Amino acid sequence: MDDLLTALADPARWRLVTLLAERPRPVGVLAQLAGARQPQTTKHLQTLERAGIVTSQRNGQRRIYALRSAPLRELADALGRLADTADTAGGPQETYERYGLSVDAERLAARGVGWADDRSFLFERSLSAPPALVWRHLTETALLARWWAPDDLRIAELVFEAWPGGRIVQEYRDVDDRDGSDTVAGRAEGVVEVVRRDERLTYRHSPLLPDGRVAFTAHVDMVLRPSDAGTDLAVRWRIADSAVESADFIAGIEIGFGQSLDKLAAGVASGGGGGRVVEVVEQGKQDEQDIDSRSGT
Repeated sequence: MDDLLTALADPARWRLVTLLAERPRPVGVLAQLAGARQPQTTKHLQTLERAGIVTSQRNGQRRIYALRSAPLRELADALGRLADTADTAGGPQETYERYGLSVDAERLAARGVGWADDRSFLFERSLSAPPALVWRHLTETALLARWWAPDDLRIAELVFEAWPGGRIVQEYRDVDDRDGSDTVAGRAEGVVEVVRRDERLTYRHSPLLPDGRVAFTAHVDMVLRPSDAGTDLAVRWRIADSAVESADFIAGIEIGFGQSLDKLAAGVASGGGGGRVVEVVEQGKQDEQDIDSRSGT
């Protein structure tokens, strides 16, 4: 496949392929139609023949070249499979495009400091595991590291001190950057505020801009309630301290944290049965719904 792609990458050789697709032709005629010298044309044809794209035979004083369609069909099939993979419904390409649209919208909205303050997001999941197990996944570093990042990122550094006033530190890298040679994808710092074992966890969480300034502060409130299935988890994000440069970060909250919670659901399911995903809802500014009232706290 590499030889095939290399051979076809040259514009002059591609022109010869298009001419041979019409009918077999001798070298001299191909050189005329391509507007090239015959020795150069001969070299290009030899390259195409070594790659299996064309074949030739001598006819008197002339050498006639013809196109072999099979390699081109194999290439077309391979490209089609790549396109099908990229177009998988709900796959990474679709997520990338959704994020791009969200980034464009948020950049237009980011007119000044505090532009996104009081915006809130509500995430809900119904998990087939008891609150005690879910709590461990929310507070134990080894378990947190398995899910607390979007699909295309991994946790490279994590500190989570699960007591009031405890530190939070996260550093992200690309999921495929195993040796740490690529640029750090992101870093966030925060503080744990409320800890009610198996019931409620709240914390402040601030992604950092490349220059070290706070992009925004997320006030995160997680409420666990026992259910017939196991645990109903409700997570509220409220945005504060939003810098103009925070648009790209805020654009990824719904997609990124939603993916993280999907991984959480899968993680607790592997230790205690299946789980089902409930929709993610973005709330407007000054939303009157109160997680505390739903949890009875």
